[in-house]
Amino acid sequence: MPLALVGMPGGGKSTVGRQLARRLGWSFLDADAVIEERLGEPIRALFERVGEAPFRALEEEVIDELTRVPQGRVIATGGGACLREANRRALHERCIVIYLRSTPEELFRRLRHDTHRPLLQVKDPLARLRELYAVRDPLYRECAHFIVETGRPSVPTLVNMVLMQLELAGALPAHLARSPVDPPRQ
Repeated sequence: MPLALVGMPGGGKSTVGRQLARRLGWSFLDADAVIEERLGEPIRALFERVGEAPFRALEEEVIDELTRVPQGRVIATGGGACLREANRRALHERCIVIYLRSTPEELFRRLRHDTHRPLLQVKDPLARLRELYAVRDPLYRECAHFIVETGRPSVPTLVNMVLMQLELAGALPAHLARSPVDPPRQ
C-alpha cells in the first residue's frame, strides 16, 4: 500500500514525504505539485481567479489517481485534501495514512512569513490557522491510521518516528523501516 501524509498547511507533509520516500526507496508525489503541473499555474492563481470549489474538484481527481497504486509511493496531500469525504475514503482505504499533527501555534511560527498559501493570506493568520485546525483536525483523524506529533523534532527525527510507528504496527516490513546505517536488531 502507498503511504499518504495528511495534515495542516505547513505541517511538513512534503518535506517529510520526500525524506520518507528516499529512505524507503519509493517514489514521492506531492498532490499540490501534480495539480499545479496540470494547471500550468500556481494553486494561488487558481484560487484568485475562480475560487476554492474548482480547485477542490481537481484535487479530488488527483487524489483518486494518486491513490490507485499498489505500493512503492509516498503521497503528500494538500492541507485541505481531507475536506471531501471522497478523498478521506480513497486515502483511508487505499493507503496507509499518517497524520502529521501540528498545533496552530507551531504552524504560525513556521508560516508567519509565507506568502504562497492562499488560505493564510488574511489579516490574522494565527486566528485563521485556529479556525482551520478546529474544522480539519477531526477529519485528519478520521482519515488517518497513525498520528505523529510534529512538535519541534528535526525532519530526520520525524521520518524515524513515522517509520518506527509503521514497523511496530506491522504496516511495513522491518527491513524497509530501518535506516541503511541502523544495525540489525537482535
